[in-house]
Order: sequence, then structure tokens, then C-alpha cells
Amino acid sequence: MKPELPLLQLRDLACGYGEQRIVQHLNLHLNRGDIGCLLGPSGCGKTTTLRAIAGFEPVHQGEIQLADTVISRAGFTLAPEKRRIGMVFQDYALFPHLTVAENIAFGIRKQPDCARIVNEMLELVHLSALGKRYPHELSGGQQQRVALARALAPEPALLLLDEPFSNLDVELRRRLSHEVREILKARKTSAILVTHDQEEAFAVSDQVGVFKDGRLEQWDTPFNLYHEPLTPFVASFIGQGYFIRGQLLDPETVQTELGPIRGNRAYNWPSGSSVDVLLRPDDIVYRPDSPLRALIVGKTFLGASTLYRLQLPTGNQLVAIFTSHADYPTGQEVGIAIAADHLVIFPAQGSVAAHETLQPATAAR
Repeated sequence: MKPELPLLQLRDLACGYGEQRIVQHLNLHLNRGDIGCLLGPSGCGKTTTLRAIAGFEPVHQGEIQLADTVISRAGFTLAPEKRRIGMVFQDYALFPHLTVAENIAFGIRKQPDCARIVNEMLELVHLSALGKRYPHELSGGQQQRVALARALAPEPALLLLDEPFSNLDVELRRRLSHEVREILKARKTSAILVTHDQEEAFAVSDQVGVFKDGRLEQWDTPFNLYHEPLTPFVASFIGQGYFIRGQLLDPETVQTELGPIRGNRAYNWPSGSSVDVLLRPDDIVYRPDSPLRALIVGKTFLGASTLYRLQLPTGNQLVAIFTSHADYPTGQEVGIAIAADHLVIFPAQGSVAAHETLQPATAAR
């Protein structure tokens, strides 16, 4: 029995606007039923990639394959309407003169079971009672659900969502992102989302691709992006954290200004290599009797916890999350300890290790 092919494959893709190549050497795949996300700062190439998948931008190099059909390659672009790809735009793009039900029916008007599908979609997005209303009579979140229902009605092979929650307030974005995931999973619809919001990406997606300057740094699960970033950019872009300089003592131990830090991942660089160690907020714990001291230079109350910005005696800074039962003022010294389960380190620029592999030799699980 042959393994099932990915639904979407991008192979050595280069694309952009006109003759300008914004995205280079892009390779990724999306399995059927999965939700992927293209994540990165403004101008990194994520929207350009989405538009190329939709057929709105030509491909300069490589190819895009949907199921068993190549839909784009250099010199050939299958028309967007022939791709079986749905699209949800940032501004919803609803027709103001049509009711909610008519908007949802727009792409399937000629189908004999159009009315049944519209009713199914209204129920799916929890708008059954609002089918006769017009877009201007809906909230932003309701309009977004109408746009989603309209895109799902023709049963696309793939759904593309371009910054779908960016016009909504923070709490509504959080709630709607979870709803959208549930809707897509209920329909077993494959999708790719574009966003610059990490929380949104992690809430919705099975796989996330982190972009930087038109190149894909890593395509992985949210868990692996956070705990096992492959590049310093991914490590610093995903989640919060700081790097501190250290020296590799053995494959699993680094000597730092905080003392030796030992993890369960082994690196095969030479002993004595200069490295940068990633420490995230959950790697730093409050320990009042610890000889390691740090000065609180900033704090953000998060409700159940407080995020503290700490300064070490050397001037280097860290961030730490402590429970909010106790409140420590800015300017106070606190005791801290390192509770890193595994090491995430990268060669310091110009070091011997920088000229060797950047991948860990082994990773204990």
C-alpha cells in the first residue's frame, strides 16, 4: 500500500511581484486534514506565498502541486477559479447588498442542493438565526464567520486564510481562532493561515512555517518550534527568551555566568566551543535561598502569573515567569535557579562550532 501523498507540496519555490523575487528556495508540504500557518514579520514573504498558492501571483522557479496536479510552475499558472481553493480575506470581502444566506450561496448558486448547503453552513458557523440579515447588521466576528462559511460552501480541497482575525479585538481574535480550528477540523478541511501573531498561529495550526527575509527557517509543530528551534531567528522570534554566552564543557553541559547548565540534548561540537544558550521564561524559577541573584528591572502582570525582566550582575538580561501570589517590586533583588529540561544552544558567531553542523547530534526524548 502506497503512502498517501501530501495534499499540498511546494518544491524549490521562488515567487514575487513582477520580476522581483521575494520568496526563494521554499520547500514545504501540508497533509490532508491539517492546518498549516505561515508566520513571520511584515515583509517576510508569507502573503506572497499564499497568493502564489491561490494563483494570484506567478511562480518564477519550482512548482506548486495540489493533490496529484501541478497548479503552478515557471511559465504556467492554473487560473484561480480552477484550483478548488477557497480564500478568506483580511477584510472579509462580503457583498453588502446580499443577505448572509445569499453571501454564503454565492459560489454554489447553480447547485441543486444550494439551500441545504447554505443551511448546513449557517449551522456550522453558529449563525442559523441570522441568515436574512445583511453584513452591516453583523459584528466583526459574525462577518468573519460568514466569510468562512462562504469559502467552505463549495467544499474546496484547500482553504487559504489571509490575516483573517487582524481586524478584531484581542479577546475576539482569541475566541474566534479556536472556533475556526474546530470548524475546519469538523469539516476535515485542509487550510493554510497567514499571520504575524504567534498565539493565533499556535491556537489554529498543526504545522507552522517561520519566515525570514523570504526564506523558510523552519516548518514544524508549534511544540518543536518553541522547544527545538533550528535557527537563532526561530529561537528569538517564537516565544520570549534571551541568549547568554557560554562554553561547551561536554556534549550536554555548558558553563555560563549562571553556573553549569546541563540538559538532555547532546551536541557534537568541540569541547570549549563558545556557544549561545537560549533561556526562556519557564527556564528561570524563583528560588529565594539561591546564591544566584538577579535585579528586577521590569514586570508585566499576566493574571495567574507575572512576567519579570531580570538583570544579572554582568548586565545581561533574562525574563522569568513567577506565580502572581507574591508581588516583587521593580528594583528588588531575587534569588533564581535554572530549570531548563534540555539545552537549546547555537554556535557563537565566529567560533569553531559555527563552522560545523548546527544540528544536535542526538536528542533524548
